[in-house]
Amino acid sequence: MNNTPRSDRLHIAIFGRRNVGKSSLLNALTGQEVAVVSPVAGTTTDPVYKSMEVLPLGPVVLIDTPGLDDEGDLGRLRIEKAQEVLRKTDLALLVVSPEGPWGKFEEELVAEFNKHGLPYLVVVNKSDRLGEEERTEQILSRIPGQAPVVKVSALTGEGMGDLLHRLCRLGKADDGRLHLVDGIVGPGDLVLLVTPIDREAPKGRLILPQQQVLRDLLDHGALALVVKETGLEEAFTKLAVRPALVITDSRVFAQVNAAVPAEVPLTSFSILFARQKGNLGLFYRAAEAVKDLQDGDRILVAEGCTHHRQGDDIGTVVIPRLLCQKTGKKLSFDHVSGGDFSGDLTGYKLVIHCGACMLNKKEMEYRQQMAAAQGVPMVNYGVLLAYLHGILARAIAPFQKELSARKEKGV
Repeated sequence: MNNTPRSDRLHIAIFGRRNVGKSSLLNALTGQEVAVVSPVAGTTTDPVYKSMEVLPLGPVVLIDTPGLDDEGDLGRLRIEKAQEVLRKTDLALLVVSPEGPWGKFEEELVAEFNKHGLPYLVVVNKSDRLGEEERTEQILSRIPGQAPVVKVSALTGEGMGDLLHRLCRLGKADDGRLHLVDGIVGPGDLVLLVTPIDREAPKGRLILPQQQVLRDLLDHGALALVVKETGLEEAFTKLAVRPALVITDSRVFAQVNAAVPAEVPLTSFSILFARQKGNLGLFYRAAEAVKDLQDGDRILVAEGCTHHRQGDDIGTVVIPRLLCQKTGKKLSFDHVSGGDFSGDLTGYKLVIHCGACMLNKKEMEYRQQMAAAQGVPMVNYGVLLAYLHGILARAIAPFQKELSARKEKGV
């Protein structure tokens, strides 16, 4: 579980005012001095992420955020960072203390939790200071009756067992998440993975999307055969049975499409992630926006991670080149990576997003919904590359029934 990618972990974020004990709570939950603790208000300046295992919940990411009542220009920036965390949060802890009021900060946060259907707990920290029962009730009476409350002391450990128990109960609601090859691969199916080994490939290992798909195939009881694009045709001559599916890296889509018989289903790693992390139907329909691009249109290319770019980088070189060739237009491209995703997309005609293997589902859905709300189509790398090579219908065919069912439901 220690090797589980952050994007596949349940994200539990800790929110609250300054000096309510958020960092102390994070340290108590992890059993480590992960965050700096100080009586000085505003000690936490940026979100602190800690990957760990919480049994029986499993692998999680705990996130400590700056105080929501921080002041000044620097405080405003810290608050913005805390609010960015909210969009990737699966489960929230709202921390209050006996000395602190229940006011607009807490009410606004609870409203956001409810708006997004986000499970949360109100954690009354520093319960060792509560004293007599009468004062305890006075503090709890300030918290809305419908809010789930747990009392703890990060200092003494009081109530931490109850908090972990409550976290596990809430977190288990996430067990029904879609896995990468759910519904398209079954036990005993033979699946070919086409994985180019070029300058973009990390030395001595596969890239993360390839690793994750391979593991998911094994978890589904499938038989996985990994080949380079140069060995694909030879692999087909040696196989006694037809593969149930071929999954390819998007950059060799055209070559693999030509080599794989028409009757064999074909898709890409990136399209699998588009389906798992977001709404594949929206990505699919957004590809049609390419037809409407005109000279001078601005395109945003967004990636969920930062990495060292090689000369033929897919996001900054390959996709822009292919898109300009396909449209015959002079287009303008902007590039963002990691957590840098603007709230204002109105200047763009199209957003092109990576497979999001480094983003969790909450964050990818947020980005997709943001673009949709502003009327800007967002397409995924794999979907776009299949479209540009004229093979989108084939690449999306393994999910066609699923897409039709979602369309009927208006999803």
